[in-house]
Amino acid sequence: MPYQLIFSFLVGGLFCVIAQLLIDLTNLTPARILVFYVSAGVLLGALGIYEPLFKLAGCGASVPLIGFGGNIAKGMVEAVDAEGAIGILKGAFSAASAGCAAALLFGYSAALIFKGKPKRA
Repeated sequence: MPYQLIFSFLVGGLFCVIAQLLIDLTNLTPARILVFYVSAGVLLGALGIYEPLFKLAGCGASVPLIGFGGNIAKGMVEAVDAEGAIGILKGAFSAASAGCAAALLFGYSAALIFKGKPKRA
């Protein structure tokens, strides 16, 4: 158990360091980095690398955006195994639906409660 906490911190921290380096050393926008991380998670999941990483690091691998991508890949693989080629389309949506629904619900709730202000240059 204590080792998983250490690996969780190290893996999650490594993902953060990579993102910070991408922000500091490239002209990539945060939106492009977000897409890169989700896509990397899908690729790692499709290659079978994400699951062992998740078992090693727990929340350090599942909470960041790369975990969202890994979840999408896992849903696609399970759906293809169960339903064939149509699972390529259906699996991603079913695997990601709970996370997307929660993000929409909490985002909308926060927008009702708090008053947003435009960012000033």
